[in-house]
Amino acid sequence: MLIGDVARRSGVSARMLRHYETLGLVQPTGRTGSGYREYSAEDIRRIFHIESLRSLGLSLGDVGRVLDDADFAPAELVDDLIRRTRERIAAETRLLTRLRRIGAAEPAGRQDLLRIVALLRALGSQSADARQRAALSAIDEGPVPVEALVEAVLRESDPNVAGALRWALAQAGEDASALLAAGLDAPEAEVRERAVRSIAEIANAEATALLRDALTHADVVVRGQAALALGARGVAEAIPTLLDMIVAERNDADAADALSMQAGDPAVADRIAGALVDCLAQAPVGSSARRRLTQALADIPGSTSSRALAELSRDQDRVVASTARYVLELRGARQGFGA
Repeated sequence: MLIGDVARRSGVSARMLRHYETLGLVQPTGRTGSGYREYSAEDIRRIFHIESLRSLGLSLGDVGRVLDDADFAPAELVDDLIRRTRERIAAETRLLTRLRRIGAAEPAGRQDLLRIVALLRALGSQSADARQRAALSAIDEGPVPVEALVEAVLRESDPNVAGALRWALAQAGEDASALLAAGLDAPEAEVRERAVRSIAEIANAEATALLRDALTHADVVVRGQAALALGARGVAEAIPTLLDMIVAERNDADAADALSMQAGDPAVADRIAGALVDCLAQAPVGSSARRRLTQALADIPGSTSSRALAELSRDQDRVVASTARYVLELRGARQGFGA
């Protein structure tokens, strides 16, 4: 069969068949009297084998090795093809994600498009300084792909860059809260913590609702970060978790500060003081925990806390008693000064 007939029947162009011949992949069995290439049935089968192998993504060099190398190992080739295919899929997936984010940012023109592309590239930089600069400039220069900021903050380990990204997300609008919520259920503890810390810096109703839900999260760190943020917002639901943090000595100083921030309302102050007294009265609470609870009580104004401190001033634990007496003296001095 002449080369033109082979090309028509195989779908491989005559030019490519000549290229295969140059590489030694397939050699026509003979020549006609006029010198034209003549392919046998075996040659044509080999051409179809070549095309089948190319469809798997093999290079022509790999194809020749498969067909002619006596020591060829199929399993090794297949494993290599799987690895290369996965790498290609991952690269294409990253590109697709980047393109979707560019589209979601709705660039208004060429300059917007170029700015967003540059921002996405900077957020993926190996340089922490470059990532931080990108985060800080993200909001001021125009629309930003919020998904990209969320992904960046959830993977960011540098505290300065993470802080800049959280700030950018806090300015980015309501979409950020919903996107960050998925991070609360991530399998990695550090990602869950980054998610709740980022939500904590967003001051809107959706973020507050997410933080309320996080008070019952299985991760104690997530619960604690949510309680600290809600305490600063004056949400009374956080009080039990904040008390648990003081007893367990987990961010206890921050938890005590969050309680004192809510105590501006006399009714809430009495509720907090009563809860602290209840904790102090529990048998399992150890000596160090009672000291921390007493110190937290010292920052809560009102008659309920004063009565509790008066009782604690006679406590068997010298540190607890001395702390209570000291606070009562300060309160008495303030009252005397006010009179």
